[in-house]
Amino acid sequence: MKFNALLASSAVLALTAMPSLAQETHLRIQTHYGPETISGKNAAQFVDDVQTMSNGEITIEMFYSSSVVASVETFDAAANGILDCDMTGGAYQTGKDPAFQFVGDIMGGYDTPFQQLGWLYAGGGMEVAQKLYNKYGMELIGWWVVGQEALASTKPIGGVADIQEWKFRSPPGMETKIFEKLGAKPIVMDFTEVFTALESGIIDGADASILANNQGMGLYDIARNATYPGFHSMPSDHLACNKAVWDAMPENHQRIIKVAMEKLGLEQALTSAKANAEAATALKEAGVNLWDWSPEDRAAFRAAAIETWPEFATTPEAMELVESHTAYLKSIGIIPE
Repeated sequence: MKFNALLASSAVLALTAMPSLAQETHLRIQTHYGPETISGKNAAQFVDDVQTMSNGEITIEMFYSSSVVASVETFDAAANGILDCDMTGGAYQTGKDPAFQFVGDIMGGYDTPFQQLGWLYAGGGMEVAQKLYNKYGMELIGWWVVGQEALASTKPIGGVADIQEWKFRSPPGMETKIFEKLGAKPIVMDFTEVFTALESGIIDGADASILANNQGMGLYDIARNATYPGFHSMPSDHLACNKAVWDAMPENHQRIIKVAMEKLGLEQALTSAKANAEAATALKEAGVNLWDWSPEDRAAFRAAAIETWPEFATTPEAMELVESHTAYLKSIGIIPE
């Protein structure tokens, strides 16, 4: 009887010790990057990390190259349930709310991806930005920052003096205002028109991407001058998910995805820096001029940017983001008190 009782007791203990059935999460995510790009490969690694760390409890269907909806529509597609998450960038949503400019590309603020990630993760940025995302039914999970972009030019661009009357392809918005204040002539045009415009002399240069990506696109086959290291633009790409979908996920799944995003942020910065350094060596050997702006010229650009930020901060969320960025930049000595 004692033996039978012991067996029964063991069976009860075994049953109570058995884990409950694991909850499964399936996410449909779209990124604007192609799978063959630096960022696309890092996004694929993120998917593998999440699925492996969750032991298959989380599965991700990643749609590359904006294959479901246009890049600018990804955020709304996630908010409305067509997708679950948006892996593009906040800058695409500035038409919805100017505050997205300051989670997409503050311009002229930070020198490195690590400083910019520092604001989000250690400088109170996540809390401020989350209010904006929640307002539109989304949850900001994290950032991945590719690093400073490089300009391409058919003329020397060694400093502020060289960009007087400089005609270049610029994305719409805040960037055009900053460069106008420095005497340049930004022209908003679709990127598909850039190569013809450079060859015909309609424009003198273009703002496109980081040095390595510009090289890969063949920009420096035509425009034999580049700014490097960059200084003017450092876009932040985000992972933002439908808030109802996110809130329904178990906490351990949320934690896995957040940790994987922090790893992605590190990988993106490191792999891009390596690719840029390799591109710089190859471009110099090919006779392309790389222009590193002086501290004085960089300070002039930053001053123009800081002057322009409030002009675009026309909503309470935008103003709070600018105040948060400014306070953090002062705390780490990038701008004076």
